[in-house]
Amino acid sequence: MSEQSKPTRKPGRRRSRSRKPKGPLSIGKLEIVPLGGMGEIGKNITAFRYEDEILVVDGGLAFPEEHMPGVDILIPRIDYLVENAGLIKGWVLTHGHEDHIGGMPFLLPQLPKIPLYGAKLTLGLLRGKLEEFGLKPGEFDLNVVSPDETLKIGRHFTVDLFRMTHSIPDNSGLIIRTPVGNVVHTGDFKLDPTPVDGKVSHLAKVAQAGAEGVLLLIADSTNAERPGITPSEAEVAVALDAAIGAAEGRVFVTTFASHIHRVQSVIRAAERHGRKVAMEGRSMLKFAKIALELGYLEVKDRLYTTDEIKDIPDREVLVLATGSQGQPMAVLSRLAFGRHAKLSVGEGDTVILSSSPIPGNEEAVNRVINKLYELGAHVLYPPAYKVHASGHASREELRFLYNLVQPKFFVPWHGEVRHQTNFKWLVEKMPKPPVKTIVPENGDVLVLTADDLKKTGRVKAGALYVDGLGVGDITDDILEERQAMAADGIVILTALVSEQPVVEVVSRGFVKAGQRLHAEIRRVALEAIERGVREKKPLEQIRDDVYYPAKKFIRKATGRDPILIPILFEA
Repeated sequence: MSEQSKPTRKPGRRRSRSRKPKGPLSIGKLEIVPLGGMGEIGKNITAFRYEDEILVVDGGLAFPEEHMPGVDILIPRIDYLVENAGLIKGWVLTHGHEDHIGGMPFLLPQLPKIPLYGAKLTLGLLRGKLEEFGLKPGEFDLNVVSPDETLKIGRHFTVDLFRMTHSIPDNSGLIIRTPVGNVVHTGDFKLDPTPVDGKVSHLAKVAQAGAEGVLLLIADSTNAERPGITPSEAEVAVALDAAIGAAEGRVFVTTFASHIHRVQSVIRAAERHGRKVAMEGRSMLKFAKIALELGYLEVKDRLYTTDEIKDIPDREVLVLATGSQGQPMAVLSRLAFGRHAKLSVGEGDTVILSSSPIPGNEEAVNRVINKLYELGAHVLYPPAYKVHASGHASREELRFLYNLVQPKFFVPWHGEVRHQTNFKWLVEKMPKPPVKTIVPENGDVLVLTADDLKKTGRVKAGALYVDGLGVGDITDDILEERQAMAADGIVILTALVSEQPVVEVVSRGFVKAGQRLHAEIRRVALEAIERGVREKKPLEQIRDDVYYPAKKFIRKATGRDPILIPILFEA
């Protein structure tokens, strides 16, 4: 190959891969252990460990998927934190969404008293959650800080918070200063230039950190597939105002109860157009109460009850309700299916879904929308109407933030694998790509030094299922059994084992079994029991002799495979 034909490197690429961050000399190694929030949107929690000190960020929950019948919520496993509880020096909460603080009532009781830091609204919401679970907030070391405060945690960690716009007030990212170097954790964010409360992202701090030198960036990946810029909350406020102003009858609006900015926009629009505002739904009322008490929500008149609005003309009524995700027991679903005791939706009413379905909830939301149309309501929902905007940054905002930070290493966080991977591809095409990007899984131990970022092992991680009052007593095997029961039903065969045996058959969720089918199942069971009694077999063996022939008969007679439970008693 001639000298002229040799491939040449792109200018600057070699230098970018060998650059070192400016700032203090890196010492030792920093371990980063994500226990939740990787490969998923939910149950965010990450531990940072330097020598004998641990800093924890967030402690959220996740909501169950369709293949988890009966499960209420999922919380992260924190075996690693429990085993190293004496090393935890502080716990920082970035904001008050459920996927960042919802697990705390389950996590905190497993650990000793740890200094916990969060903004006023974040800790206000956390106190409400603790009280709801019968815990006394005063028993925990809760410290209110501003979204731009600097915290000294232990000997090795200094956490410099910086405000970031999101779909809830008091949201912060973190600059974690360690002996190894600076780590920027964005928290959830979008770069909204016109937020409803007027408090824009504190990007000067981010730029300053970038100028000092950032060893690692951990960044929100939720919208890494979306081109452009996420619309501002101010644009949504304008669209909501127009929709509410044009409505003829009553207006029902559903959104996330924690979206205080959105709730404020709805209230202001209602007041501007002469409507009285009522709220319905436990979480909506709870969040509004806390936000009002702490000064994050303003109401010129007052909030009305559902009883009070009965005597107000339809043209003067607006109801803020829960149920943006199609939950069966939430207010909007009960309205759509005519199951609400005090309210109903009818011809000429307007229903605004100021939200987008969380992945997995699309079918439930569509069912609610269709039922509302059947009732004669005008239904407004995105993307046909601009009544919602995401709280997360799209691709151009992600590029902008990355350019401010210019980290040496990169970890995409807060997203499913496709979101993380798309963010990885995005930064690799930047003029100054990171030296290395890792897309970790929950439980991976990442070791960060001045020269490298690598996976070195795993700790126990995953989810615990919360079902009613039980925590962790539901396993994947039990969920498989529930799925099987949902698919094919259950048959319970009860028998008294004696020389004159008696057999009863009960089925649920199986088929509308008539006397003939049940009689045939009884006959198969009786034959096995009578043979077992004659041959003096033990009860356990007779139970097997009943189970397998009965199972085979049911499958052959119906083509179905229900769960079969034989219960045998000796006379």
